[in-house]
Amino acid sequence: MKLLQDRIIEDGNVKSGNVLKVDNFLNHQMDIELFNEIGKEFKRIFSECSINKILTIEASGIGIACITAQYFNAPVVFAKKAQSINIDGDVYSTKIESFTHKKTYDVIVSKKFISPEDRVLIIDDFLANGCALAGLIDIVRSAGATVEGIGIVIEKGFQNGGDIIRNMGVRLESLAIVESMDAENGTIEFR
Repeated sequence: MKLLQDRIIEDGNVKSGNVLKVDNFLNHQMDIELFNEIGKEFKRIFSECSINKILTIEASGIGIACITAQYFNAPVVFAKKAQSINIDGDVYSTKIESFTHKKTYDVIVSKKFISPEDRVLIIDDFLANGCALAGLIDIVRSAGATVEGIGIVIEKGFQNGGDIIRNMGVRLESLAIVESMDAENGTIEFR
């Protein structure tokens, strides 16, 4: 998606430790016009799938998932990173290690929101090591539902997450795949 790649080059900031900051348009401040184009692109890519539910993880994936969901006419469910008194009843649970936060989370989804009839599109902003996606796949499969595919806005192709998820037999589509980044020069190369 050239529009996204151009925006990453223009407004992205490469930091040491393989960190790509895109917080001014993707995951802190959100550019809704760009999100709208991202949602349209995910609909185009997964148009032949019978998706009836969008799943993401809090917090950065929620905005993208909501915009995308309007094109599928499907509700969004987001996995929570902490138990809450607002969640009643049984839950699906998994552990996820965050690349960004260097922390392991117990992630939960109420069982009343994912069922065996669901055909799920997982949406997230970044793919690095694949831990979050593997956890979300585990939740969907625990529910007896079907993972129709995964839509990622930015994949770090030089990390192993994409290979791990694709080797699980899940369709993974990333709108921009970063092949390499150089913090010293501030350069980004796309696949």
